[in-house]
Amino acid sequence: MKYSKNVIRSLTMVTQFGLNMLVPIFMCSFAGMWLDEKWGTSFMTVLLFFVGAIAGGRNVWIFARKIYTKSETKRRRADKAEAKDDREA
Repeated sequence: MKYSKNVIRSLTMVTQFGLNMLVPIFMCSFAGMWLDEKWGTSFMTVLLFFVGAIAGGRNVWIFARKIYTKSETKRRRADKAEAKDDREA
């Protein structure tokens, strides 16, 4: 059962990475298309697409950093507990 929990957790993380990247891109692109239509311009879609890509990349970076620091903290705690057990034995 532990194996399937790890698989589900990994699939959830991959899905979150995708959503963190795609949602800002789509929202900014659609906002750019709306602005282009409203103002009669033709560059806002491209400009806001890149803004969305940068925002999505930032979201993924923050999410990955949180995952990494949590796993590092968990590993350090396990190492400390193991060292404590070794000293007591």
